[in-house]
Amino acid sequence: MKNELPIVLVADLAFPPREGGYAKGHETREEILRAALHLLVEQGYRAMSMRRVAAECGMKLGNLTYHFPTREDLVNALLDAVIASYEQEFDALVRVPMISPEARLSRYCQIVLEDIRSKKTTRIFPELWALSNHDLFVFERVQTLYARARAPIEEIVAEMRPDLSAETRARLVLFISASMEGLTVFAGYEKPFESQMPLIEDVAVQAFLAIVRTYQPDED
Repeated sequence: MKNELPIVLVADLAFPPREGGYAKGHETREEILRAALHLLVEQGYRAMSMRRVAAECGMKLGNLTYHFPTREDLVNALLDAVIASYEQEFDALVRVPMISPEARLSRYCQIVLEDIRSKKTTRIFPELWALSNHDLFVFERVQTLYARARAPIEEIVAEMRPDLSAETRARLVLFISASMEGLTVFAGYEKPFESQMPLIEDVAVQAFLAIVRTYQPDED
């Protein structure tokens, strides 16, 4: 089943098509977001101040705030670009013709688990998890980000288990997503079990397929 679909490397950021407007402005916004991502990965959220991002881009603070008036605007755009890169891959995967939902679920999980081993993912997401405990803005953005990431897998699970209620399928998908994300601190980039991730991936995919196929909720 692993060989039915090609290996996918998720891009760091994805941007909407440049439709009209000043092309240089689009390029500048993208440059700013790449600089912000670099600071977030290499130095953490607290280092990602507006002044530091402007310096990273080699521009004046006033030029930066023209495109992103506040730090919240910048973070919003950055997280949108991060999740859009996943959505592009996941949305395409959901709609692959002539491939079973089981194969697509397997590939979805493989994409996530392979991506966990990247420096970007290992550094960014635990940082956001910790911040969301104390920062309502970050909490809301993280919840929105994960909800968007779970949507494609909910479509796949609905194909596999149309007999289950939407609420039950959502719980199954939440469990799968949380189980994969939890591996970040153990088998992510430069973590103790990173080298074992291919074997862990095999265990995880088999377990997730089995639970989706066989899960029967207790009757209330």
